[in-house]
Amino acid sequence: MLVSRWAVSLLLVCMALGGCAKPPADHSALAYTRQSGARLTTNAILPGSAPVTQQPMPQRVFSAGSLTGRTLAVASSTDIILRPGEVVLTFDDGPRPGRTDKVLATLDEFGVKATFLMLGSAAQANPRLAQRVAAAGHTVGSHTFGHVDLNTLSRQEALDEIAQGERAVSLALGGAGQALSPFFRFPYLSQSGFLRTSLSQSGLIVLDVTIDSKDYYKESADTVAARTLSRLDAQGSGIVLFHDIHQRTIEMLPAFLAELEERGYSVVRLVPKDPGVFGRDIITAGAPELKGAL
Repeated sequence: MLVSRWAVSLLLVCMALGGCAKPPADHSALAYTRQSGARLTTNAILPGSAPVTQQPMPQRVFSAGSLTGRTLAVASSTDIILRPGEVVLTFDDGPRPGRTDKVLATLDEFGVKATFLMLGSAAQANPRLAQRVAAAGHTVGSHTFGHVDLNTLSRQEALDEIAQGERAVSLALGGAGQALSPFFRFPYLSQSGFLRTSLSQSGLIVLDVTIDSKDYYKESADTVAARTLSRLDAQGSGIVLFHDIHQRTIEMLPAFLAELEERGYSVVRLVPKDPGVFGRDIITAGAPELKGAL
């Protein structure tokens, strides 16, 4: 009888322990997809963890509060780690008169900061507008000089294009005593392992994209906003790609930011981490002189 009671007790203990066991979580993440040759294509820093990406989020999941989020100082793209509910707003291809200034007004209305990846040609043509962006407290980086697919160029031509763009934006900002931040984004998100490594070694911070608004499609402002919000809700946080050169983006931005605030998101401001007293040399330092371009 005692043996029987002991056996039953042992069985109950084993069942209890077995119920607590869980399989190990799979934390693997694929950051890049390598294609033919040395070409490397990416549109994200890291995809979200499986529980976030596989389970659609409800319309309102975060606590309502101020849209203004924290300031995140980074030294490389791997430092950009967002918490659930955090958003980084980025705008490519500007500055453009009549468009960028309206984006600035809307961002100021909501009290948030963004990162502007400027084309060297656009900053060169509109230096005062580029200076206004920086003076408003936004982060300004570069996006090549003429928005060319760098994978269509030789390695040296691609580096020269990047250098020319960085120099032009830097000179435009320098006219008002402002400095260029070391953030860079590849046009069309088209890159190679060689280029990414070269820029990283030069001190540039490659800013990838986790949520592409596709505001360059000829669609309504409402469609752009709905698509972006849907992808953001599904992912839970992200670096959003917009362009401050499209009218539909100008039109959708106020309602989009209002909805972000309603859903409890916060907008993170990216700034470069202080590299120390010596700073970094702009990549243009070793580039050939531009003949009459600046």
